[in-house]
Amino acid sequence: MTDIALKAALVHWGHVGAKVTLIAARENHVYRVDTARGPLALRLHRAGYRSAAELQSELQWMQMLANGGITVPASIRARDGSLFLTLGDTVIDLLSWIEGVPLSQVPDVENRPDLYRELGRQMAQMHDLADRWSPPAGFARPTWDIDGLLGQSPLWGRFWDNPTLTTGQAARLADFREVAREKLADTTDYGLVHVDLVPDNVMISHAGLHPIDFDDGGFGYRLFDLATVTHRALRTAPHGVLKHALIDGYTDVRTIDLAQLKLFEALRACTYVGWIITRMKEGGAQARNTRFITEAIARIDAL
Repeated sequence: MTDIALKAALVHWGHVGAKVTLIAARENHVYRVDTARGPLALRLHRAGYRSAAELQSELQWMQMLANGGITVPASIRARDGSLFLTLGDTVIDLLSWIEGVPLSQVPDVENRPDLYRELGRQMAQMHDLADRWSPPAGFARPTWDIDGLLGQSPLWGRFWDNPTLTTGQAARLADFREVAREKLADTTDYGLVHVDLVPDNVMISHAGLHPIDFDDGGFGYRLFDLATVTHRALRTAPHGVLKHALIDGYTDVRTIDLAQLKLFEALRACTYVGWIITRMKEGGAQARNTRFITEAIARIDAL
């Protein structure tokens, strides 16, 4: 099916014969398409993961950010003017290519605080732009509210039910879930968030930083967006230099109450424990699962 989809997409967008290279095979399969006018990014979306309305809304959101000065991938219309090609359960779209390297591959550790500071500034700008924007009619994205994170069917899975948890670990995560549900009721800074600005999803070029992969983005807590990055930053730099750089950059642009940041770091760590449940058969999943559980318990201990 994949080969058929790729060939159909090249015909649809008028790039027959272009070289196609698989770049990432995660929630979506992303391919680099080398055309006569330069590279483009072709996305084969995971079947059933996003509705047509959600995919359309993702592109509208990204266009708004681009209009506001954030360099993000731009959608490419096909020869018939369409933005998508649907083959069976697979939806395909084509985006402009962001040249650069992921933040995760930056070798010079000394430069990373400056990059995280800039990432914080850019995240704050994205939040401000979203707050000033009135989404068009029919705009639809996932909702990372209390139920989306901690309800009976969270968007990233029931982390407290991960089958590999010990009895003690399961009890700790279940107790944390109840505490978090109560405390999130008082959190008011809420709006459009990327949700997954981890180092692999931030490209670096001579022009600066460029967020990519808005696939999971939607309506949620701004502290959850920050915590996604600070949680991963603490894995790289446990002493906190990258975390503090990110926060400094963010607060240079936008005011935010950080009193619950550690709570959201623990919550973000727990989401990985839920996310991995349906991916246990993937390569390296057992080791990742063990790390996710260890990190989640550590973040809860740090509260």
